Amino acid sequence: MFFGKLLPREGNFFEMFNQHADRIVEAARAFSKLVANYSDVHLREKYNQDVDNAERAADRVTHDVNKAIHITFITPIDREQIHSLINTMDDIADLIQDSAETMALYDVHHMTEDITRLTDLSVKCCERVRDAVSMLAKIADPATAAAALKTCEEIDQLESDADRVMRSAMSKLFREEPDVREVIKLKAIYELLETITDKCEDVANVIEGIVLENS
Repeated sequence: MFFGKLLPREGNFFEMFNQHADRIVEAARAFSKLVANYSDVHLREKYNQDVDNAERAADRVTHDVNKAIHITFITPIDREQIHSLINTMDDIADLIQDSAETMALYDVHHMTEDITRLTDLSVKCCERVRDAVSMLAKIADPATAAAALKTCEEIDQLESDADRVMRSAMSKLFREEPDVREVIKLKAIYELLETITDKCEDVANVIEGIVLENS
């Protein structure tokens, strides 16, 4: 009992979740600006750096959360849920950074309409993730719990939209692009961008479980 009194009882997990979600949106928006300004090398480098900075900040929050799990005596939600949520969220930030890095490594020269569409859907998904995460601290309120579940449904729909865009993009790519190297490059980019929305859906599934078990 004495040992338990020495340990933090709640921690600031919800605050850290919100901080991480903000960094995800920051990275997604910086990546969107990178895509929109891709023809400008200087702006491309600037927004690429912004993505990197947001991803590193997200990593630090993830580290803090995982550390806090081990030193907090009583957590506000199940430890496994905390671990699953923050690490799945961190996967989103990693994928955004991977997308930016892959464009540079593959020496992609121009953006396609489908890259822009997938990027827009990724940003919307990340924003909805942030919205859902922000509600977790108050899911004991039935209205807030319902709103969180509705936001998760919106994430699922956006992921489905991204999946359809990617399938269409792949079909067009293999039918219309004669350069095999370009096919390989763009295929990798399309898949990465769609995976961002997949991972957002994974976060939504974790949040749904948290809401249903704790509201």
